[in-house]
Amino acid sequence: SITDGIKRLINDMFETMYEFDGVGLAAPQIGIAKKIVVIDDRDGNKLALINPVITESRGEQISEEGCLSLPGIHEPVKRPTKIRVKYLDADLKEHDEWVDGFEARCMQHEFDHLEGKMFIDHLSTLRKQMIKGKLNNMLKGNVRCSYRTKTVK
Repeated sequence: SITDGIKRLINDMFETMYEFDGVGLAAPQIGIAKKIVVIDDRDGNKLALINPVITESRGEQISEEGCLSLPGIHEPVKRPTKIRVKYLDADLKEHDEWVDGFEARCMQHEFDHLEGKMFIDHLSTLRKQMIKGKLNNMLKGNVRCSYRTKTVK
């Protein structure tokens, strides 16, 4: 059921995402172990997705991605161009729909967080090696961004 706490969480996630110019945010990114994602694809599609699952995908496209969890890193990532996704919205209404373009990319990126993955997990070994210095600096807490970060040890 959608409790007042879940509604508040969703609102807080949107607020956090907007405050830091993000287009999506997953609950695990803020330390909440729930399968909830919020997305605003800047075309007026403001979505809260609960327990989302990709059931089919089509096509392939490479586009640059970045993440609030990895400030300053932007890399080209290969993803399907079109996905079929099932999820519950904030009113617990079931959805089963095909999405494409930027909205599909945002969903895939945020859904990865629900599975403990990040966009850099899709990079080749060579690309990962090339950004290793930046990642090591992040692990040491040496990162500059407009928001508070937490280094996990």
